[in-house]
Amino acid sequence: MVKEFDVANLDFAPGGKLRIDWAEQDMPVLRSIRERFEREKPLKGLRVSACLHVTTETANLMATLQAGGADVVLAASNPLSTQDDVAASLVAHYEIPVYAVRGEDNQTYFNHLEAALNHRPHMTMDDGADLVSELHKKREDLIGDVMGGTEETTTGVIRLRAMAKEGALRFPVIAINDSQTKHFFDNRYGTGQSTIDGIIRATNILLAGRVFVVAGYGWCSRGIASRAHGLGARVIVTEIEPVKALEAVMDGFQVMPMIEAAKVGDIFVTATGDINVIDRRHLEVMKSGAVVCNSGHFNVEINLTALAEMSVGAPKLVGPHIEGYNLKDGRIIYVLGEGRLINLAAAAGHPASVMDMSFANQALGAEFMVRNYDKLQSQVYTIPEDIDREIARLKLASMGVQIDNLTAEQEHYLNQWQEGT
Repeated sequence: MVKEFDVANLDFAPGGKLRIDWAEQDMPVLRSIRERFEREKPLKGLRVSACLHVTTETANLMATLQAGGADVVLAASNPLSTQDDVAASLVAHYEIPVYAVRGEDNQTYFNHLEAALNHRPHMTMDDGADLVSELHKKREDLIGDVMGGTEETTTGVIRLRAMAKEGALRFPVIAINDSQTKHFFDNRYGTGQSTIDGIIRATNILLAGRVFVVAGYGWCSRGIASRAHGLGARVIVTEIEPVKALEAVMDGFQVMPMIEAAKVGDIFVTATGDINVIDRRHLEVMKSGAVVCNSGHFNVEINLTALAEMSVGAPKLVGPHIEGYNLKDGRIIYVLGEGRLINLAAAAGHPASVMDMSFANQALGAEFMVRNYDKLQSQVYTIPEDIDREIARLKLASMGVQIDNLTAEQEHYLNQWQEGT
């Protein structure tokens, strides 16, 4: 048993192990990587500090890194995303130190980040860049040991690119989110399904016929809009980028500014990575009974401070993941999951089959970093295309799907310029 950890209750471990094993059945790509890692030990002697959502899928990634020889410590990347039984199982069955308790306050959250950094990592593995940010702001003494890191999500990549632009980033980081086998599938299909799952679990609302407003039209929002439409909702998209807005129109959705959508929406979901996407001026014109939630990484997309100032008294907890804000003008607005990631606050997060590819990128990204860190600058990199294609190939093979290969004649034709019409 590991000596240092902070989880809710180790008695939860048996149930967590059953769920970890269940998820593993639907993660064949990561399983094949784990089998190779077990033989080759490409991460032998590597200390990894990970700050990720503590879920069944993450547990399988941790087991894969461990199989590759890494010494792993895990902290939660969101106070409401931890699955306490999984955290307990990682400690009890895998002997991996975990610092994560569902519902932890902000001080505990940052204490857990500090505990992960005390591992003196050679590599960071982040979801939102909080670990890298804390390392650069408060633990510069550790940076000399760090060869590089990986970053899981859009919000973290945005932060890291801002750091690199300012010259603040002091080691290379691989943007896992930029991999095609990550954002095309995890963000679109995973976020799309799990966000709708979280909303329905929290509210039991019938989506058919409702006006469903999606803020943004990136890959996550595309998935959310598609799934809401599939359940019969009337979907409105808000955007700031003209190309994405045009795409939403061409995909059949109504597009308008948030200030207009706020007047007619029944359910609102933000997934932009920016602050105050739903702001005071939007809240002021919403219908009574409107439901507001977030599927972006941080709980800053809805201006909850403004909502509290507009309200009479503290919000009323009307369900496990629903808070009702009684406004001074008599309206009521419902916020789901405290404005945090609704797919993890009220549901189980992404299905294992999409996280299979995302975490295959994490595992192979770590291996790539070990082999190449001395050739990389302190910048944000995309995972090499050959790794991306290999993950797609493995996923297709696990699904029993075969594809064509170029003939020698076709290969030659694509690599010459003389032949034409």
